[in-house]
Amino acid sequence: MALSSPTETARRALGKPLADLDEEERQVLIDIESGSISTRDVADAADETATLGEKLADRVAAVGGSWGFIIGFSVILLGWMLLNSDVLGYFGLAFDPYPYIFLNLMLSTLAAIQAPVIMMSQNRQASKDRLAASLDYPTNLRAEIDILRLHHKLDVTVIERLDSLEAKIDGLAKTLARS
Repeated sequence: MALSSPTETARRALGKPLADLDEEERQVLIDIESGSISTRDVADAADETATLGEKLADRVAAVGGSWGFIIGFSVILLGWMLLNSDVLGYFGLAFDPYPYIFLNLMLSTLAAIQAPVIMMSQNRQASKDRLAASLDYPTNLRAEIDILRLHHKLDVTVIERLDSLEAKIDGLAKTLARS
């Protein structure tokens, strides 16, 4: 026996009348009864509201936090130091000789720009995590309600089968008693 309406489902599964449910719970019950899917992809939901700056911050953090960036940047730094100390220094053309003051200025500027951008990306990731939690709640609620409905159906089926078996046993007992 299926639960027939959101009102009945609210009473049986959640132990509250439909009017006492919050909007998320009410929407889950309506989705269950209509047979519609209520899950959403967190990445898609977050990307729908992302600004250009937030998307750029994510890209910068993805590139700046990769091994490819670390290795490539290390090669560039090593090349800069070799070029300005040995190669160009031999001809007296080194534009940033040791102690590499211009290189230090560029590295400090890069760090000053990159750090807040990475923090913006981390803030966006925290927002995605909060969104994921809020999107998980209806999915988990729906799963629990569906499990409770299945338990109810199984209980009804088992009781009907037991009643049928009990009636057959009673019938057999009466037939044996007459013989």
